[in-house]
Amino acid sequence: MAKTAVITGASSGLGAEYARQLAARGADLVLVARDREALDGLARDLVARHHVGVEVMALDLLKPRQRAKLERRLADHEHPVEMLVNNAGFGLPLAFERNSVEDEVRHLDLHVEVPLRLSHAALGPMLERGHGRILNVASVAGFTPRSTYGACKGWLISFSRWANVEYEKRGVTVTAVCPGFTHTNFHERAGLPPGQEGVPDWMWLDATTVVSESLRDAARGRAVSIPSTKYKMLVALTRFAPSALVARAAATGR
Repeated sequence: MAKTAVITGASSGLGAEYARQLAARGADLVLVARDREALDGLARDLVARHHVGVEVMALDLLKPRQRAKLERRLADHEHPVEMLVNNAGFGLPLAFERNSVEDEVRHLDLHVEVPLRLSHAALGPMLERGHGRILNVASVAGFTPRSTYGACKGWLISFSRWANVEYEKRGVTVTAVCPGFTHTNFHERAGLPPGQEGVPDWMWLDATTVVSESLRDAARGRAVSIPSTKYKMLVALTRFAPSALVARAAATGR
């Protein structure tokens, strides 16, 4: 029986790329996002190309009743989930004081509470079986002072590092995936027109590379995956540079 991966935020960007690469490896999928039309289109393509099983769950994970449906699916012993990819998210402008506080709370909930709840739901059955993987899509922003986005991603990194140490010996690995600027539609959805991010070309990554490297790192049991040598070096430099300098550099783009 093919192993099953659950991917949140699967309708586009990194989530859709995780779906494509995992389907190519023969995994059955549970695709989760709000956009049913986009999920259905992706599902049809994956079934046609790779002949895998694909389940679509059109859910708003910020709504407790809808999120509970996914929690129940993750905890279903009769249809076990081998991998959970916590990828759902959105960005906000960096000017915290000008953002709606309700938008900030939704941002916090989707980036912290939702992966916490979904990881908790998935962990029980994984630990009982003695194997499983959880990937939490964070960001290199989690290593820098970068408004509430960096703070949320920093929580994901810290949680993943602890959980990997705690559960790896019982067969379950937890990996924080920390890409830098990546070519997806994330920045457009954050309200920034294409080409106006102010980010040099050399800093951009390809989604295909980010996903393939993170899956490789997860298979090796690494707690943190930073795709690309250049971002590994940049993250290492943040440990020694003055906080004010890092904060100014982190303010580039969105």
